[in-house]
Amino acid sequence: MLAFPIVASGLAIGFAIFLILEISKLDTGTPKMQSIAAAIKEGAMAYLNKQYQVVSIFAVIIAVILYFVLNWQTAVGFLAGAFLSALAGYIGMSISVRANVRTAQAASKGLKAALAVAFKGGAVTGMFVVGLALLGVSVFYLLFGDPLLIIGFGFGASLISLFARVGGGIYTKAADVGADLVGKIEKGIPEDDPRNPAVIADNVGDNVGDCAGMAADLFETYAVTAISAMLLGFLLFNGAQEAVVYPLLLGAAAIIASVVGTFFIQLPSNKNIMFALYKGVIVSGIIAIILFFVITNYFVNFVSAPINLFYSALIGFLVTFAMIVITEYFTSKKFRPVLKIAKASQTGAATNLITGLAVGMESTFWPVLVISFGILVSYWFAGLYGIAIAAVSMLSFTGIIVAIDSYGPITDNAGGIAEMSNLSSAVRRVTDALDAVGNTTKAVTKGYAIGSAALAALVLFASYTQELSQRGVQVAFDLSDPLILVGLFLGALLPFVFSSMLMLAVGKTAFEVVNEVRRQFKQIPGIMKFKAKPDYAKAVSIVTSAALKKMALPVLLAVLAPLMVGIFLGVKTLGALLVGTIISGLLLAIQMTSGGAAWDNAKKYIEDGNLGGKGSDTHKAAVVGDTVGDPFKDTAGPALNPLIKVVNMISLLFIGLIVANALI
Repeated sequence: MLAFPIVASGLAIGFAIFLILEISKLDTGTPKMQSIAAAIKEGAMAYLNKQYQVVSIFAVIIAVILYFVLNWQTAVGFLAGAFLSALAGYIGMSISVRANVRTAQAASKGLKAALAVAFKGGAVTGMFVVGLALLGVSVFYLLFGDPLLIIGFGFGASLISLFARVGGGIYTKAADVGADLVGKIEKGIPEDDPRNPAVIADNVGDNVGDCAGMAADLFETYAVTAISAMLLGFLLFNGAQEAVVYPLLLGAAAIIASVVGTFFIQLPSNKNIMFALYKGVIVSGIIAIILFFVITNYFVNFVSAPINLFYSALIGFLVTFAMIVITEYFTSKKFRPVLKIAKASQTGAATNLITGLAVGMESTFWPVLVISFGILVSYWFAGLYGIAIAAVSMLSFTGIIVAIDSYGPITDNAGGIAEMSNLSSAVRRVTDALDAVGNTTKAVTKGYAIGSAALAALVLFASYTQELSQRGVQVAFDLSDPLILVGLFLGALLPFVFSSMLMLAVGKTAFEVVNEVRRQFKQIPGIMKFKAKPDYAKAVSIVTSAALKKMALPVLLAVLAPLMVGIFLGVKTLGALLVGTIISGLLLAIQMTSGGAAWDNAKKYIEDGNLGGKGSDTHKAAVVGDTVGDPFKDTAGPALNPLIKVVNMISLLFIGLIVANALI
C-alpha cells in the first residue's frame, strides 16, 4: 500500500528536477542583469546558510533530549523532518534566485513567455515540498510501523518552519520597510531603484521570507496534517493499517493531479494571469476528486460507509476553494476592500490605517464561517476522522498552491532586476503585471495555509485527547473549571505575545536600516545623480544580523510555553491552552495577512495612476499603510501557522512526560 505514495513522491521530485533543467537552459540576459541577480542570490544564500547553522545547534540539542527522554526513533525522525523541511526551502529558494533573472529576460518576449518561466520556477518549490514531505512520512512509517514513532518527524518540520518564518519574516520586512520609508517617502524614488542602498536587501528578503519561509511552512503543515490524521486513524480504529495509510494515498493522488494541473497554466487570449493560474488549480482539483473517489471506493474497508470519507475529502476541497475566493476578494485591487483603503488614503495616513485595520478585522468573518462549516459537515459525515480527512484533502493541493505562491517572489525580483538594469518600459510593464498578480497569489496562499493549519491543529488536539484516553486519563473540558479557563486565557494570549515580539523585531531592525540608508544618501551625495554606487552590502549585513539574533526568543516561547503549562498546571490546562491558541491564532493570522495584503494592493492601485498616482500625497499615505501592513502579512501573520502546530506537536510528543510529572 505504501508503494503508491512513495512512487508519487518520486514523480513530484523527478518532475521538479526536470523543471530545474528546463529553467537552467534559459537566457540570463545582459551582464548588468546577471550582476544584480548574482548579488541577490549571494545575499539570499548567505543568509539561509547562516540561519541553518544557528538552527542546527538547536536541532542537535533537541534531538539529544528526545533520544534520552523518549526514544531513538523519535530523535531520528526529528532530525529527518528538520533536514527535509530545510532542504525543501533551500532548493526552492535556490531555484527562485535563478528564475528571477530569466523571467526578467523572458519579459522582453512578452507576458506569455515571462509567465511560463516564473511559474516553472515556482512549481519546482511546490513539487519538492510535497514530494519530500510525503516521501519522508511514508518511509518513516514503513520503517517504524507505528504513527506514534513518527510524531518526531512532524516536530522537526515544525521547528524548522517556525525558524524560517520568524527569521525570514524579520529579514524581509525590515529591509522592505526601511527601503520604502526613505526611498519612496523621503526621496520620492521608485521601488527597486538602484540608488536605494536597501534595494538588494529588499530583493533578498523576498526570497528568504516568501520563498524559503513559505516552503518550510507548507512542508511542515503537509507533514503534520498527514501524521496527525494517521495517528487519529490508528487510535480510533484500533491500529487498522488501512486507516493509517488512507491519508497517504490521498496525498499521492493529489500529487499526480497537481503535476497534470501545471500543464494547464497557460496565458489565455484575454491575458488574464490570475485566470491562467486558477485554471491549473481547478484542473488539479477535479482530477484529485476523481482519484479520491476511486481510492475510497476500492481501498477503504475499515468503516461501514466509505462514501462518507469521500464526502469529507470533498468538503476539504470546497473549503480550499472558498478560502482562495474569500482571500482574493479581500486582497485584490479589483474589489471593494482594497479600493476602500485606497480611497481612504486621500485624507492621509491616519484614515488609511484605520480603514486597513477595519478591513483586516472584517476579513476574518467568512473564513471562520467556512472553516466552521467544514468542521461540522465533515464531522457529521465521519466523526473526528472525517475532520482529519478534510484537512488532508485541503493540504493535498499543496504542490500547486505553493507553485503559484513561489511564483510571487520570482516576479517581484524580476521587476526589481528590470528596474535596476534600466530595461525598457515595455519589459517593466510585463513584470509589473506579473508582480501585481503575485501579491494576490501570496495572500491567497497565506489564507489557504492558515485555514489548513486551523483544521490540522484541531486534528492534533483531537489526537491529544485520544492519547490521554489511551493512557487512562479522562479529561472533561468544563468551562466552570478555573484550570480550563486559565488555559483558554493563556492559549489566547500566546499568539499576541508572539506577534508582538516579531513586530518589535521588524520595527527595531527597520529603524537601523532607515538610519543607514539616510546616512548613505547624506554622506555619498553622488548616489541620487547616479555618480556613486550605494553600499548595498551594509544594509544586507544589518538585516542578516538582526534576523538571526531576534529569531531565537519567539521560538523558545513556542517550545517552552506548553511544557511549562503542562507540568505546572496539568493536562487539563494544557488542553485548554491548545484550544485557546488555535482560536486566537487563527483569527489574528487572518486579520494580519489579509489586512496587510490589502494595504499593499491599495498602494499598488494608486501607483497604477489612480487617485493621484505615484508621488502624490495619497500615494505617500498609502505607503505608510503598506509599511505597517508589511510585518502583518509577511512576518507575524504567517509565523502564527507554525506556532499553532509547534505548540500542539510538543504537547502530543511529551504527553507521557507531562502526565507523569504534572504538579496538578
